[in-house]
Amino acid sequence: MMTDGQHTAQTAQRVKVGMTGLAVVLLLLGLASAIFTTASKDKPVDVAGGPKADVVANISITNDNAPAAASGEPLAELGVAPSAPDANSQAGNQMIIVPPTAVTEPPAQQPGH
Repeated sequence: MMTDGQHTAQTAQRVKVGMTGLAVVLLLLGLASAIFTTASKDKPVDVAGGPKADVVANISITNDNAPAAASGEPLAELGVAPSAPDANSQAGNQMIIVPPTAVTEPPAQQPGH
């Protein structure tokens, strides 16, 4: 059986281990936060052939100002899928009927030829 002294010593040891573990976790979180803060403050490195921030910003500005097509078919706008005929235009559903032209009879063949 466990005496009161052993029970108290075991409880104290568990509290010490728990507090030490909590301190280690907080220390690791602080270290990770410091590393990520330092990394986010660094200037981006210009790589040959890499994207330029000012050019990309200008491209996105011109794309935002472009009038949006109101077709409601984003895949057709991207060129991924064919677009359906417009509801206002009946071109997709119309059949073109060509009126017959006047039928001319072939010239009569002369006998003896």
